[in-house]
Amino acid sequence: MLDFATYQTRAQTTAVYPGRGEGNYTYPALGLAGETGEVCEKLKKAIRDEAGAISPERKALLAKELGDVLWYIAALSTELGLSMEDIASANLAKLAARKAHNTLHGDGDLR
Repeated sequence: MLDFATYQTRAQTTAVYPGRGEGNYTYPALGLAGETGEVCEKLKKAIRDEAGAISPERKALLAKELGDVLWYIAALSTELGLSMEDIASANLAKLAARKAHNTLHGDGDLR
């Protein structure tokens, strides 16, 4: 089983970009946006070409792109001095509180 802390540490062994480790959040943020766009592009083409069905081949491609998204999340988190485990835990706690207060729907970060 792979946890977020181990993933984040291992991801850094393959991080090669200008200013790595010096608080360069711009490079991984741009990479994250690009990879997220690739996920959306593959889903868009499923809608256009396959009436929204996700073939096994497309699912495999999406899994690879989602892996790239995860890598950039790890890189960005590291550059910002954040732990992916802390981020994930805080996110689950936030969503649980919203569910408890019946505010999962709606707008704004501070619901």
